[in-house]
Amino acid sequence: MDLNTVLFYLLILVLAGVVLHSLVVGPAFLVSRAGERRANICFGLLLITFGLTLLHNIFTFTEFYARYPQLRFLPIYFTLAFPPLLFFYVKLNLYPIYRLRWTDGKYFLLPFFQVLYFIGMFFADESLKDRVDRQFYNPFYGAFEQALYLGTFLAYMYFAYRYVRRKRSRLQSRQEAKKVVYLEKMLPVLFVLFGIHALFVLADFSFYEFLGINLRSNKPFAALGALSFAAVLLWLSMYGFQVLVWGRQYFRTRDRKASP
Repeated sequence: MDLNTVLFYLLILVLAGVVLHSLVVGPAFLVSRAGERRANICFGLLLITFGLTLLHNIFTFTEFYARYPQLRFLPIYFTLAFPPLLFFYVKLNLYPIYRLRWTDGKYFLLPFFQVLYFIGMFFADESLKDRVDRQFYNPFYGAFEQALYLGTFLAYMYFAYRYVRRKRSRLQSRQEAKKVVYLEKMLPVLFVLFGIHALFVLADFSFYEFLGINLRSNKPFAALGALSFAAVLLWLSMYGFQVLVWGRQYFRTRDRKASP
């Protein structure tokens, strides 16, 4: 076994470990009784959808889908769900009195239709799958989808951080202060890691569309790109683990007087 093979299996092991970690911490948030229930559901779903999407990337990276084409469009790809889930996790934690309205459903329209798209394509004829694949203007799986994913994630992170800063100026208790500290530490690191991941996505797109160079065929680039995505998920999972183990007392919903 040569060095490249060893590094390849090591990479897959690392990526699989991140997936496993997220799929353990995510469900733990879904059943956690500490903190704002709706916020916990949002964060749990964020980790689960993120982990399944990384699993999709592993299948693509290892050419699993090429060997089993009937499993293409397996509905485990949820990039458009990440931004609203992250945003509402932060907002509902900071303002637990906030009541979700029907109008809030518009934030989840794209994720909903992305799920429907993958379910429909998964059961579609192979001829249709071959024709569709990853089309440029596809808003659910293609270059346009990647633009939506990157743009909305950065925008929702920005607005979430604004909520955190606003809350900091109106702190009413030590519990609120500790909660804000957790969120303030999570978001800036997330922004940096996601920014690095976005650079890999943009480089891949630019080289392919304007120079005709497929950077994904370059193994070091493909590996680093996969790791950049995994780093974002790992940070979120580690943050979630810290909240469940050490920070749960600060996320209990005793402060219900503030509203956004």
